[in-house]
Amino acid sequence: MRISPEQSRIIVEATRDLAGPGVQVRLFGSRLRDDVQGGDIDLLVESPVPVDRPVWLAARITARLQRLLGDRKIDVLVLDPRTTPEPVHAVALAEGVRLS
Repeated sequence: MRISPEQSRIIVEATRDLAGPGVQVRLFGSRLRDDVQGGDIDLLVESPVPVDRPVWLAARITARLQRLLGDRKIDVLVLDPRTTPEPVHAVALAEGVRLS
């Protein structure tokens, strides 16, 4: 996994600050592979309760993390009980590593 423990802590704390203490955060995608360089940070935020505006929440989390971690490409998906699952959600759930 190519994020540091400090980056992981920042991601979880910032996400929970914006999305609530009950969310779980998973890292998925190229940052899980130690054999490649670069790549964006792909995150799945799982909420046990419905989120009013998931796209807005994802944008707020992205902006906060870019400020805290430096200007890098960060993609955030929000999955709540009302989300219609897409293939990318299945990949993130199957391959993702829980940070929280």
